[in-house]
Amino acid sequence: MAGPLQGIRIIEFAGIGPGPFCGMMLADHGAEVIRIDRPGGFMDPRDPLSRNRTSIALDMKNPEAVQIARDLCKSADGIIEGYRPGVMERLGLGPDVLLGDNPKLVYGRMTGWGQFGPYAQAAGHDINYISLSGVLHTVGLAGQKPVPPVNYVGDFGGGGMMLAFGMSSALLHAAKTGQGQVIDCAMTDGSALLAGMSWWFHGAGMIKDEAGVNRLDGGAPYYDTYTCSDGKFISIGSIEPQFYALLRAKTGLDADPDFDVQDDQENWPAKKAKVAALFATKTRDEWCELMEMTDVCFAPVLSLSEAPHHPHNVERKTFVEVAGVPHPAPAPRYSATVNDTPRQAPAVGGDGDAVLAGLGYDADKIAALRGGGAVR
Repeated sequence: MAGPLQGIRIIEFAGIGPGPFCGMMLADHGAEVIRIDRPGGFMDPRDPLSRNRTSIALDMKNPEAVQIARDLCKSADGIIEGYRPGVMERLGLGPDVLLGDNPKLVYGRMTGWGQFGPYAQAAGHDINYISLSGVLHTVGLAGQKPVPPVNYVGDFGGGGMMLAFGMSSALLHAAKTGQGQVIDCAMTDGSALLAGMSWWFHGAGMIKDEAGVNRLDGGAPYYDTYTCSDGKFISIGSIEPQFYALLRAKTGLDADPDFDVQDDQENWPAKKAKVAALFATKTRDEWCELMEMTDVCFAPVLSLSEAPHHPHNVERKTFVEVAGVPHPAPAPRYSATVNDTPRQAPAVGGDGDAVLAGLGYDADKIAALRGGGAVR
């Protein structure tokens, strides 16, 4: 793969969610990512999180397979693993062993709760991690229960992307100093960090400690989504006074003195009701014709089916087709080290012989390992 990480080798121990997302990020930006899969596993060729990989299937209950994994890590710049704390140590592949073999290795550990702490050994998912960090409390409608933001904030933003940043930082350090290290990436930590601005606002007394009543969480009439007459939705983000004034001018709200004061929060609910009634009078397309590509800070709320076909996304090639389905394109973009078009996910174990040959194993040794069940 082309990209700024070209020449970097990462070993990814197969998992779900944030680990594969981190592997995708590194592979999208040029790293060679060799994925160690479980025998009998499956990768959907349409899955963006599994694209741009090489796959070898190892039975980690077999000591010879563990040795192969260890040999791979000797050849690598970094690894990614997303098991509960202690699992890699029990396999004989913990940080002490692998950094002993390869002192420059960047050992990336992806968990929900972190490598230590009272919750460290408990199962969990995105919804639990962002609950503990305080983030989920901030998402939802006023007076109603919190609404899970899919699994974007914990798994991918606070998890996979945070680990990709940590790996890139530690790889740069290793290149300069020859010193590897362990990265303890916890989704509780990462999701808390993503909410840094909310922690500032809360600490400064600028927001209420509840959801749906503040400027950026749907409480303000000028920063929310609204239903149109055709049942589709638009988004308005007219925060700055000049953008708020343009919103009023475009919609006729400049004739209503109730909207003269922008941030009279006690009147927000009544004003929101008026704005909702106004936007319900036209279709989404009609509002787009009036406000799209203006300084109102407006956009239609597009579905997953619609987004790849919007002219802005088409011109920027925000989506690319892989294995017959739209994928989000690698991001961000570079002027000098341009990313390749993504390759679809490989078959599990489909590159095993090539990976072993790259480690110096001859054909007889590879056949013996396959016959012994270490490689499937």
